Amino acid sequence: MTLTTEQLAKYMDHTNLKADATEASIKQTCDEAAKFNTASVCVNSYWIPFVAEQLKGTTVNPIAVVGFPLGAMATASEVFEAEKAIEDGAEEIDMVINVGELKSGNDDVVEADIKALATAVHAKDKLLKVILETCLLTKEEIVRGCQLSEKAGADFVKTSTGFSTAGAKLEDVKLMRETVGDRLGVKASGGIHSREEALAMIAAGASRLGVSATVAILTGDAASAKAGY
Repeated sequence: MTLTTEQLAKYMDHTNLKADATEASIKQTCDEAAKFNTASVCVNSYWIPFVAEQLKGTTVNPIAVVGFPLGAMATASEVFEAEKAIEDGAEEIDMVINVGELKSGNDDVVEADIKALATAVHAKDKLLKVILETCLLTKEEIVRGCQLSEKAGADFVKTSTGFSTAGAKLEDVKLMRETVGDRLGVKASGGIHSREEALAMIAAGASRLGVSATVAILTGDAASAKAGY
């Protein structure tokens, strides 16, 4: 697959979710995203007002994660976090699926949780992505997570938080794309550190990439790529 640097940048959610992220580092993330015209900047919801202000006048969208990184948050709390983030300027919401309930086979609970978020987010005409945390799931659970996300009205399914035991894997991205077809977006996130890895994820079916090594990937500066999200 061949993409120009400009085309590749529009696949990227430029990400800074570190617990020790400072205002200065968040500003740097926003400046980099604006420079390369990425799809978005993805941050914890606390930073959304600042990010929205930094990105004014650009086509880069602010994204907030909610229920992050474990997904074990009360649904009402997730909904509140999502609605507050949207009020503060978020254009997209990336929620974490309730991994424990998915693994327990409590599909009705999982679907209801996602549906509540989808309803709240879509009421504001924004997008919802569901993070499956694929490294903790079997292949069957990945498929079921995708199916429940689609049934509940999500717009994307996403591989990983980048905070668990592993990030995106090609075989999981392929499986997710096969499951949702062209009906939902697929976001590969976590552990993507080179242009080759990014292009491979897109070839496998990813329509969005969650990366913190955006600058290294787009400039080819492997020395500046750092492990992380």
